[in-house]
Amino acid sequence: MYTVNYSGPFGYIKPWTAVRDALTYSQTFLTPSIVEGMRQKLDVTAILRHKLRHSGVNVQKERTQSAGWTQTNAQVSRAQSILDRGVLLQPVLTLAFPTIEDATKAASQHICLCRNEDLLLPTYDVEELSPDQFDGLPGVELLFELGTDSFLVGFNRFADVEPMYGRLSIVEDDAS
Repeated sequence: MYTVNYSGPFGYIKPWTAVRDALTYSQTFLTPSIVEGMRQKLDVTAILRHKLRHSGVNVQKERTQSAGWTQTNAQVSRAQSILDRGVLLQPVLTLAFPTIEDATKAASQHICLCRNEDLLLPTYDVEELSPDQFDGLPGVELLFELGTDSFLVGFNRFADVEPMYGRLSIVEDDAS
């Protein structure tokens, strides 16, 4: 497989379902629908594997508004709330592609997940790795498998809202 690394000073990476990160820490892994969204954005045939690592999470407050309106007397308003959102510090995302053509195409594009201001830029280097070498890379990968140690990670908006399952593979960085 052919890999491309993406990095930036910060990245807002989380499932597109907008789950409360303070409760689930879901942003530390990528769900099948996020990977499919990246595949579509990059316009490649497939993303075989992915690894995400970062130097920490900075939790920040975000004000949101509900979709519904409330009317009292002559005034219409929307309810507001405060959510805790984690921002990944120094994220590095490694994507693996089946062909050199897909990897080269992906290496010329940025990735923008969930918010336009949070960009991960490619290193422009394409590297060929075996599956065993990829397994040894530091980071977190959600393996899209259903088994005894799998858990529900969301619902796939690209496949009729089917449940998505996976199991985490975590490889620690020996340098830290």
